[in-house]
Amino acid sequence: MNPVRKHNGVKMKFSNGVKPFLIQNKSLPDGKVILPGDKSIAHRALILSALTRGKTILKNFPVHDDSLATLNALSALGVKIIRQGNKVSVLGKGRQGFKKPGKPIFVGNSGTTLRLLLGVLAAENFQTKIIAGNYLSLRPMSRVNIPLRLMGARISAKTRGKEEYAPLIIKGGQLKGIVYRPPVASAQVKSAILLAGLFARGKTQVIERLSTRDHTERMLKVFGADIIVNKNKITLKPAKALITPGEIYIPGDISSAAFFIVLASIIPGSKVIIEQVSLNPGRSGIIKILRRMKANIKVTPKKNKSQGFEPSGNVVICGSQLKAAIITPSEIPSLIDELPILMVAACFAQGITIIKGANELRVKETDRINSMVGNLKRMGANISVSKVGSQEIITIKGTGGLRGASLKSFGDHRTAMSMIVAALAAEGKSRIDDVSCINKSFPGFLATLATLLKR
Repeated sequence: MNPVRKHNGVKMKFSNGVKPFLIQNKSLPDGKVILPGDKSIAHRALILSALTRGKTILKNFPVHDDSLATLNALSALGVKIIRQGNKVSVLGKGRQGFKKPGKPIFVGNSGTTLRLLLGVLAAENFQTKIIAGNYLSLRPMSRVNIPLRLMGARISAKTRGKEEYAPLIIKGGQLKGIVYRPPVASAQVKSAILLAGLFARGKTQVIERLSTRDHTERMLKVFGADIIVNKNKITLKPAKALITPGEIYIPGDISSAAFFIVLASIIPGSKVIIEQVSLNPGRSGIIKILRRMKANIKVTPKKNKSQGFEPSGNVVICGSQLKAAIITPSEIPSLIDELPILMVAACFAQGITIIKGANELRVKETDRINSMVGNLKRMGANISVSKVGSQEIITIKGTGGLRGASLKSFGDHRTAMSMIVAALAAEGKSRIDDVSCINKSFPGFLATLATLLKR
């Protein structure tokens, strides 16, 4: 029999090195945390630093599977990158400085790495094969392949029906600028097009139906690109060479912060302070929605020139009684990654929460509608999914709490962390089958959690 160990208020049972564990919280979340840098910002900072001649230093760099996938991919393309803990130095090669990799590039399950890398390779005069992990190989790629082909890239992919998937082979070409209206709201697709636009003849324009996170646009400005953002229309001219800003501080990841924000919100008597976290308007929808649900959240913006390209600040969260809310399709892009943990919050809210237009959750690392609905039902949640036309609608009637149960991560980091939070707030014990997938975005999640549950 495997020993059960109590780790600062959280009981965990480890076996076979895989990390299934039992969890039951006996403590109130209380304390301060500074989180690793934002994953989305880190990907873009690495790529643009590599496309810039000279040295760029990235501070508070998040060290996890996804960010390292981008770092390793750029290294395979001949970019010298030195990592010392959470400080990364990139010795940029310029826009035409990449070399043909000696073997296929493996990007793991990092969708951002894969899609943004395609934008960079779209103009290279060599052929590259990109291989993905099991979960990413099931995610659709036509949404990015189609516009890059329109710009002149040659891309072949595995096909099933009308959709395309990894592995992919890309050979760059002489690119031309295009005007593109993405049919699916996706910051990754937008970013791939803009990165390819750096190499194109003529301007490139992306016109979004719904605004998505703007990390790429902000980062391009920091590196001196000729880019104009006018509401949902982004215009990029390729003439300018990129210029290194020298140093970039990456604020804490708001998607990682969301788990602690919800945990503190749903447990009465809690108080958690999250310092130096990203407050990008395109990413902070979780705070907006929770405030609408009457969460006790105070935000203090931070003035810091070294990270002024991205809004950041401190967030203080105290336990409160949440009320139900309706989330509309136009709000989904600003909290797509936070919808799983928001579903947990809704279980503790008074009234009926409705999430409209959650379709994109079907094509994440796993089908997150399926993973979250199934797990929460096991914990006694009153949750259902319906469809009106093509629109997925999730309805959650708050029960005021959940009960412990046997849960599954489905190999998905956000499902796993969401269910850990649910288990901490639930009555009784829960068992989660595998949390090793958390390494994809937040290897220090359990350790950070322990610091808040130390009493």
